[in-house]
Amino acid sequence: MTYESTRNTVETYFDRTATKTWERLTSDAPVSGIRATVRAGRERMRQLLRSQLPADLRGARVLDAGCGTGALAFQLAQAGADVVAVDISPKLITIAKQRQPAHLSGTLKLMAGDMFDPGLGHFDHIVAMDSLIYYSAEDIGATLDRVSSRILTNMVFTVAPRTPLLMAMWRIGKLFPRNDRSPMMVPHQMAQIAKSTSGQISDIDRVASGFYISQALEFRP
Repeated sequence: MTYESTRNTVETYFDRTATKTWERLTSDAPVSGIRATVRAGRERMRQLLRSQLPADLRGARVLDAGCGTGALAFQLAQAGADVVAVDISPKLITIAKQRQPAHLSGTLKLMAGDMFDPGLGHFDHIVAMDSLIYYSAEDIGATLDRVSSRILTNMVFTVAPRTPLLMAMWRIGKLFPRNDRSPMMVPHQMAQIAKSTSGQISDIDRVASGFYISQALEFRP
């Protein structure tokens, strides 16, 4: 699939098929045991990515690329950053706006659209939690190279690691596609990503919580 076709699939899933599921998963509402492990894993990953940026973000401009319902964007704004939070799903942005703490209104901009639109400008830091996991290594590398001139310090992002469990899930999903299933994650090794970009890729850490398995990486132009 091309980058554009994958992006369209992701948009359709989050804006039409799974809006209610993600609204519940990212809330405090009770969820099933499997989804509870995913919720816990996402929280750990959110804190891991946050730890790769300065504790005090006053004066920094930060892009939350693929912000979903806004949890990480809220944390970044709370730390003093001027945050631009973008998601491909207008419905998820609507949920994020409903959840936005009132005192963050002056430091946070939530918007639907292309998370790497050049018109968004330059940033000290970019975070992209689980928003690039559906793309090939070549597409990820091309995206990093396109955005590199607009990053002043670093970008932290996640990919699906190439583990036996994820590879088994990937093969099963490829054999038995289903319209209401999440778009297919593409498992990667860090070396694949590093070879696909002219910037510097380094490993941060991996979070594994039940069915949530995600690898955090750092990109520096």
